[in-house]
Amino acid sequence: MSADPNSALQLQTSLIEYPCDYPIKIMGQSRPGFAQEIVEIVSRHAPDFNPAAVEMRASKAHKYLSLTCTIHAQSKAQLDAL
Repeated sequence: MSADPNSALQLQTSLIEYPCDYPIKIMGQSRPGFAQEIVEIVSRHAPDFNPAAVEMRASKAHKYLSLTCTIHAQSKAQLDAL
């Protein structure tokens, strides 16, 4: 009898205790509207997300933009969906 690998994944517990503040790092090409698109996506999954708290950092050549969006995560399912 072999173990079902899917059931083993379902039994794994998260090392994160919810709810908690959870920083999410996003990188993309620096272009008009990139940050706004990310804020809209994050807001769909975390309605209490504060867009004013987004941290932005450009690469040295300003070709890429790094965003850090900290959400108040409620569950692993929420993070997986995001």
